[in-house]
Amino acid sequence: MRKYILSVCTIFTLLVLMASCGAQRKSSAGGGGSLGNDGPSAREWRNGLKGKWVLNSVDREDIPAAYTIKNIFDEAPVDCFIGSVWTLPGGNHQGSIAFNAAGTLCADGAVRTIVWSVHDGTKEGAYPQFQFKKIYSGERARNVTSGYRLDLSYSDGQSLVMRMPIPLDNGTGNLVLNFSRIQD
Repeated sequence: MRKYILSVCTIFTLLVLMASCGAQRKSSAGGGGSLGNDGPSAREWRNGLKGKWVLNSVDREDIPAAYTIKNIFDEAPVDCFIGSVWTLPGGNHQGSIAFNAAGTLCADGAVRTIVWSVHDGTKEGAYPQFQFKKIYSGERARNVTSGYRLDLSYSDGQSLVMRMPIPLDNGTGNLVLNFSRIQD
């Protein structure tokens, strides 16, 4: 059963990345933007995301308690990401995720290099999404063809909420990632 759930999660993640068809629910602060005046544009999101963020918690939204999620981002269990620091600088948009959680499957002290951007989904009728791909030593970003997209839900400059869609037998749930800004 667990292999089935993991397979379904992997397939759904690939479909989301390839099709970009998941329209998000928006509850963001700020004005301007895409799809009318519902929230910030991709450019405004990109500027607002720059900096350092710590992942404080991951909540389950519309996901049954019995539903097991083995890992996220093809990396580690959800708990390993709690306390991780996401560095999202401007310029070339090459950043990192630094892990700070200890545990059997966690890589405390490990740092993953990422290239990030904000996908402007207006052509597909969707809101902007945070997207990133992991870059390993010796790889060039343009040669990496797989990555991840998260729905941008809320930011007030000091807190940030992103949602990761999870396919379920009867619809879709979300992992809700709650960040706070780290002052340099």
